[in-house]
Amino acid sequence: MSVLVRTLFFAAYRDRFGVSELSVDLPRGSTVADLVAELRGRGAPFDVLPEEPAVAVNQIYSFLDEPLMKGDEVAFIPPVAGG
Repeated sequence: MSVLVRTLFFAAYRDRFGVSELSVDLPRGSTVADLVAELRGRGAPFDVLPEEPAVAVNQIYSFLDEPLMKGDEVAFIPPVAGG
């Protein structure tokens, strides 16, 4: 059985990846870290994603060990440049 999650990319990530949203199918029991590894494993342009990016699961900032459930929404939040 698998877990289908909706990933959202904002600002610099959206520009770099060329998409604002992506559905990703993961094995049951997967965590945010597994999602990051899956995306990075796809190669360019996703390989620029940090190993420990800021993420929000269902609009709540989360850690990489957060388990994912079917239908979860994972937002990748790019670093903000100051100035």
